[in-house]
Amino acid sequence: MEVGFLGLGIMGKAMSINLIRSGFKLTVWNRTLSKCDELVELGASIGETPAAVVKKCKYTIAMLSDPSVALSVVFDKDGVLEQICHGKGYIDMSTVDADTSSKISEAITSKGGSFLEAPVSGSKKPAEDGQLVILAAGEKALYDEAIPAFDIMGKKSFFLGQVGNGAKMKLVVNMIMGSMMNAFSEGLVLADRSGLNPHTLLDVLDLGGIANPMFRLKGPTMIQNNYSPAFPLKHQQKDMRLALALGDENAVSMPVAAAANEAFKKARSLGLGDLDFSAVYETVKTLEHSS
Repeated sequence: MEVGFLGLGIMGKAMSINLIRSGFKLTVWNRTLSKCDELVELGASIGETPAAVVKKCKYTIAMLSDPSVALSVVFDKDGVLEQICHGKGYIDMSTVDADTSSKISEAITSKGGSFLEAPVSGSKKPAEDGQLVILAAGEKALYDEAIPAFDIMGKKSFFLGQVGNGAKMKLVVNMIMGSMMNAFSEGLVLADRSGLNPHTLLDVLDLGGIANPMFRLKGPTMIQNNYSPAFPLKHQQKDMRLALALGDENAVSMPVAAAANEAFKKARSLGLGDLDFSAVYETVKTLEHSS
């Protein structure tokens, strides 16, 4: 199967490598074309523009950083919209808001193409291991056709109905994750300042009712001040902002998520935006030291 792939960041690179290694023929594009080099070494072709990729491939997948980039790749000159047509499918796996997904969907379908939003739950390691959770919505026929690719990139795919539902589900998941990371960071600092061993706290947490893979994976690296980015903090803060906007639309009070968003914004102001989202831990430590 010939598939196009737009966006070779932390996630897109890992996902596309898995597709190539599983026998898919890939044509790739990235705004910085040099990021395509590793994929070319594995057998991928390069498309000079998103339009060129769509022209060549029946199915094109996008994994882009935020709503503005997702929109520009579709609507700008040499964008997806110039070549999408009947018989071609566009699958946007970026994390965006429901309104952005709907705008892209309307544009794609107006040209005769089919559209699926399919944001993923999971970061760098699950992407590398093909263990993402895929949250798809849109055209069911395209979802069914995409299952062979989804099965390589992820461990489970959900079809959630109409366009927008995938985006909403992803924002709810990431809102919970961001709020948990803040509480976890406060707990680590509280344990340390109280004279407790943070490593012992991790052991205790892992044996209780709130044991979870995120604490297990992130805790040891946070204690070591290691924030190599699996999921950049700037993207986590973007997702908190979009989730809070979704809360506004639905009149849902979210004081915990709002406080977590402020902590991520503080971390960005400290220059931590390109580090892993667990670097929000540094803001708690900074506040503790300054008080």
